[in-house]
Order: sequence, then C-alpha cells, then structure tokens
Amino acid sequence: MTAFRRSPRSVRALVPAAVAVALLAGCAQGAEGAASAADSTPRAGDSSTAAPPSPGAASPGGSVTVTPAPTGSAGAPAPGTLLVGDFGSDTVTFVDPARGATGSVKVGTAPYGLVVGGDGRAWVATAEGVAVVDTATRERLALVPYRTDTGPVTTGEYRGGGMGIALSPDGRRVYVGVNVPGGNGTLEVVDTAALRVTDAVEVGRRPFDVDVSRDGSEVYATNHDSFDVTVVAADTLRTRRVEVAPYGTEGGLGSWLKPHYTAVRPSDGKLLLPFEGERLAVVDPRTGRTTIEPMTANTHQHGATVTADGTLFTVGTGPIDPAVDRGPSLTVRTPAGAEWVYPLEGPHESVAVSRDGRTAYVTGGFTRDGYWDGLSVVDLASGDTQRLAAGSRPLGIAVL
Repeated sequence: MTAFRRSPRSVRALVPAAVAVALLAGCAQGAEGAASAADSTPRAGDSSTAAPPSPGAASPGGSVTVTPAPTGSAGAPAPGTLLVGDFGSDTVTFVDPARGATGSVKVGTAPYGLVVGGDGRAWVATAEGVAVVDTATRERLALVPYRTDTGPVTTGEYRGGGMGIALSPDGRRVYVGVNVPGGNGTLEVVDTAALRVTDAVEVGRRPFDVDVSRDGSEVYATNHDSFDVTVVAADTLRTRRVEVAPYGTEGGLGSWLKPHYTAVRPSDGKLLLPFEGERLAVVDPRTGRTTIEPMTANTHQHGATVTADGTLFTVGTGPIDPAVDRGPSLTVRTPAGAEWVYPLEGPHESVAVSRDGRTAYVTGGFTRDGYWDGLSVVDLASGDTQRLAAGSRPLGIAVL
C-alpha cells in the first residue's frame, strides 16, 4: 500500500461536547489486481462472504424481478424509525432507536447506500440491482437490474454494483452510482414508476456517493478512486469532471487521501467534501472551483450529511497513522465553521440525524476491516454516546 505523505499538521483541540448545547437545539485501494482478488475472496474477519444472486435475479439489462404482492401489512413504521443497509447479510433492518432492531427484509447481495422517498418506498443499492422496499409492509417489491455489466456478483469492499444512491426531488427518478471493478463506473437512472433503468452515463471510479441538487437539475457522483466529482445534467446527461484532491493525486489508487462522501449545502448548492478531519473542500459545481476550509478532528473521514440549516455532520473512521492522527469521531460543523468533535468507539461509516436535530445515528459497518454490527447513538447536547445493536455490518442509513 502506498500512502501519500500529508502536510505537517498544527495542533487541533477538541471542543467539549457540552458546549454544543448553545448551538444545537471509504479508502485506499491497492493495485487493480489486488482489488479484483478482494472482490471474489472473503478476507479474514470479513462477514461478507460470497453469495449467489437472489432467486430470479436478472442479468445486466434483463427484466426486473418483482416480488408478489404482500398478503398483510405491519403498518407504517413509527416516525423516527431507522432503516439500515446490512452489507454483511444482504438485508435492510428496521431499528427502533429505543429498543434496537425490530425486523429485516432480504434485498440483494451486499447492500450499500439507500434512500427513502416520501411515499415510504426505500431504494437500496445492492451488488445485483436496485431493490425497492415497502417500509410499511416490510416487503421487497422489486429488484431492478443494472444496465452496466459489473461481472460476477460478489461481496467485499471492492465488489461491483451499486454504491451511492439518491432520489430526484419529484420522486420520479433514482440515481445510482455503479462500480465497475477495474474501470470507470456509471451513473444509472431508474424510472421509479416503470421500475427500469432508462439511462446510463459514465462517471469516475468507484462512485461512493450520489447526490442531487435541490432543484433536481444536476446529479453529483463522488468518485473515490479517480479523485473527482462527476457533475451530470439531469435533462441531457452531459457530464463535467471536477477534480477534488486537496492533497494532490500523487498516490494514485494507493492513496488514502481521496473523496468519499458529499453533502450539498442548502444555502447555495455548493458541495461539501471533508478530508482527514483537516480540510473541507467546498466545491462550486457551476464553476468547478474549490476552496479549502480548515477542520479539526484529525481523522480519516467517510460519511457526511447536512441538515436543513446547513449544519454538516461527518464521520471519522480512525487514524491512517496512529502516531499523528486521532481516533474515530463524529464532527458537527455549523454553517459559520465552528466544530464539535464527539469521540466514537471503533470505525464507523455513515450518519443520519433525528428529525428534531438532537440525536445523530452513526453506522458501525465501515467499508474496511474493523466494522461492527450496530449504531452509535450520539446525544448532541450532552455528548453521551451509546451503542445499539442493529443489523449486520450496517453501511447506509435513513430516518423514516
């Protein structure tokens, strides 16, 4: 593994979590051959073992697999219920924040990102296709196969298939970033009424995250292994590449210092990409210009989300170099740039925030070794953190 040397750091102090009361009411890929081997061979300690496609799953470009209509209904989930994608067990799990897991639904091999629409349907990016789940009946309604050929269905960190996923503001289209091992990925467009892929366009390598502008006119694929964001016009699918590499690209595929997840700032539509708890890249997708703001957590960062008031939440997975980096954490950053850093126990991947803004839920799945089967529940006012068992290696998360 080649790691790109970072610039010297200044000392950054953690702000005590109690102060927040006043303001709050993945990773390096080795050579392509090594990545290919990881796709097909489970690693020691990795619960994501290889699994065959779900019965009836179609090959790329085939017809959608539709599950028969459910015979009963469990009723709509209580507000505040969490839905997590279980990368380690091919399911999504419903989680009561007070009681833990309350049931799971089989969706497809190695689910990664997920998004939930206003109609209660969840869209889950799996290795086989986009699974559609009715969150009221707790049934998989369909599995929409990808148009892109990603090779054999596998598990593990570098598996082919869907990664980031997002829903258009009008709910008519789902956008999913599809990883193609060893090459550039694609952004596929799913018609949510017809349940089929209608378009596909090439983006960068390993599209960890997909986001949509507030007006729905642009889609952003954050491509981990090509150090960039692909800006896609929603109407024409024309693309523009914006390099986002505040540490440079010298390390290539072996570098740890790549973009992972993006949050779209509500106030102006700019893209927020945290790097290493040291630098926040603020990208104007219209001009492609990037400005850098300092961050304070000093840890390798993955998942990110932003609330309606512009507060950024980002997950620190732990140190690249334990001699100089800090451990796992959750950073909460106000629009003015003030940060609160909440230490976490062990690596995490993604984050969601309760609707009242008082609690953050951080998934313990993590895309590399060191993951665990649950969530960290962070009280943002007190700083208290509790662990909650929830699914098997949960990555994606949404609040229902």
